Amino acid sequence: MPVPVNDAPLERDLLRDQAYATIRDAIVDGTLAPGERLRDQELCGWLGLSRTPVREALSRLEQDGLVETEPQRYTRVTPLDRRAARDAFPVVAALHQLAAELAAPRLTDSDRDAMRAANNRFSLALRDGDVDAALQADDDFHGVFVTAAANAEIQRALERLMPRIRRLERLRFGSLSGRASVKQHAEILLAAPEDAAVLVKQNWLSLGALIDRSFE
Repeated sequence: MPVPVNDAPLERDLLRDQAYATIRDAIVDGTLAPGERLRDQELCGWLGLSRTPVREALSRLEQDGLVETEPQRYTRVTPLDRRAARDAFPVVAALHQLAAELAAPRLTDSDRDAMRAANNRFSLALRDGDVDAALQADDDFHGVFVTAAANAEIQRALERLMPRIRRLERLRFGSLSGRASVKQHAEILLAAPEDAAVLVKQNWLSLGALIDRSFE
């Protein structure tokens, strides 16, 4: 029996994903501020989409911790929350540590060169106060481990958690100028494989500690 032809579900999924990615990025970069009310009509007009994919996107963002709702009262961007940050960073640190452990036997000289280049860009971006370039360079550095680990579950978990982390970094960037990540990245590159994963975890936990202190 031939597979039935029906384009509607695929189109709906694409529209939902489009809405999700656009709203998520606007929350992460601060275009939609913490605590800002999210109204269906305004979002639909901005995105040029119907209410259904927008509502589905908001539901997914709520599961990710970027949106919160109170039935019959509001849907809003989740305010910055110290406890949520404390909960998220140990999990992210453990995932990146595992990625580094799995990646260690697979890393090539080209991978290490890419990480050095990313750390150099990271250092320059921090010096210049360029938040976009700094976060991208940090993603590029750790992304080498995540890609080399070749573990889809790690990637899926980080795709859900990292927007929350990057949002905190972006909105607290002015408080992170003293971070030691450039030096920590260099130590990771020089470490023996069995030590690098532990240093990766410490790198993320130290960022979490800086974020935590920024709430004070």
